[in-house]
Amino acid sequence: MIKDKGIFIKNIYYMLSYAFQSLRQKQYEEIAAEEFEAVSDLFAAILSKGISQQLKQGLYREYVTRREDAFVMRGKVSVPGTIKNRLARKRELFCEYDAFSVDNLSNRILKTTAAALARDRSVQAKYRAKLRQEGLFFKEVSAIAPSEIRWDRLRRQRCGKNYEMLMNVCYFVLDGMLMTTDRGKYQMAHFSDWHMHRLYEKFVLEYYKRHHGSLSEVKAARVKWDLSPGTEERAIRFLPAMQTDIFLRQGEEALIIDTKYYGRILREQYGKETFHSLNLFQIFAYVKNQDVKRTGKVSGMLLYAKTEGEAVPDASFVMGGNRISVRTLDLNQEFRLIAAQLDRIVEEHFTHPRS
Repeated sequence: MIKDKGIFIKNIYYMLSYAFQSLRQKQYEEIAAEEFEAVSDLFAAILSKGISQQLKQGLYREYVTRREDAFVMRGKVSVPGTIKNRLARKRELFCEYDAFSVDNLSNRILKTTAAALARDRSVQAKYRAKLRQEGLFFKEVSAIAPSEIRWDRLRRQRCGKNYEMLMNVCYFVLDGMLMTTDRGKYQMAHFSDWHMHRLYEKFVLEYYKRHHGSLSEVKAARVKWDLSPGTEERAIRFLPAMQTDIFLRQGEEALIIDTKYYGRILREQYGKETFHSLNLFQIFAYVKNQDVKRTGKVSGMLLYAKTEGEAVPDASFVMGGNRISVRTLDLNQEFRLIAAQLDRIVEEHFTHPRS
């Protein structure tokens, strides 16, 4: 199997398919059987399939505001713009109106990402050719510079699951892999650790939702601070939110998992290698504030992704009556073995394991 930064590229596809359910649809089946030379090839293949499917269904449309000169009033007249036309001896009205258009942010991002991958010679020629061909259907869509994309605006759009997945792939490419060369051109780099961490976190959560839904709770829960009665409200608002990555519960037993993705799992401090102290403090705070009854039935785990770094033995500690463990999930192996590692975590922590 071919790797990107120590991870089998095929495993990145499996992780994506858990994070985004639309990748399990029939049109993406042949991607699972392919071997990719680089992660950019994987993204190009997914994007090509997804765009092809969307072209058959029709590109997403939404109402966008247009402003232009017109001889006949359309929508509403902009008085300042029309006055400006009159001063310039132009007879047109300056109108503002809403048009149901494919020229919206989502399609601009699709067009820009497809064009970036199609121009990059590190991407296999067959994928570049498909993306160029599909790009012909985006003539009504404007291009947008990657630096100008407001990714937060996408949260307000309702484009469907396939678009949601494609927008995330575009985000991984444009925000996580695209870099500018000295000549001002773009080229693909390695998938960044930050974006890999976001994918890793979502994958683990969705894996447990799909395969261990028999647990009473599987979610990304927020832990409340265990504060003394009478704590002032104005003081509480300054406390940081304790948002867990994965919260598993079965009866009175609970396991809080914090996923971590680093180039190195251990750090050097005072001449020796140690776990990241801030990570331990964080998971300890989650556990102690969740275990308000002090039963000791709430446990915490730091689940590091092992890629090509050093092997780190599993460790487990009892801190203040609660078990805190450190584990590594080896992503540099066949996916069935990754799944077995995740299953084993549940089986070891709960009385009623996977059914």
